[in-house]
Amino acid sequence: MRGFIGFIVMIQGAAGFIGQTFFDHAWGLLPHWFELPSIAYVGLFAVGAALAVWGDMDKKRRQKRAESGAA
Repeated sequence: MRGFIGFIVMIQGAAGFIGQTFFDHAWGLLPHWFELPSIAYVGLFAVGAALAVWGDMDKKRRQKRAESGAA
C-alpha cells in the first residue's frame, strides 16, 4: 500500500513541477487546492519516491521471510 501511495504522490509532484516550470500552470490535483512553489513539487516527488522504495523493500523483505520460514 505504501508503494502505491508513494507512486501517486510521485506522479503528483512530477506533474506539478513540469507543469509549473515549463508551462503556465501546475498539473495534477494539488493545484486545485494549494498554490505551491516549484521546489515543493520536487519535494513531493522525493517523498513519493521514498515511500515507493520503502514499500517495495518491505514487500521483498516479507517475501524473503516467508520463503525462509516455509523451507
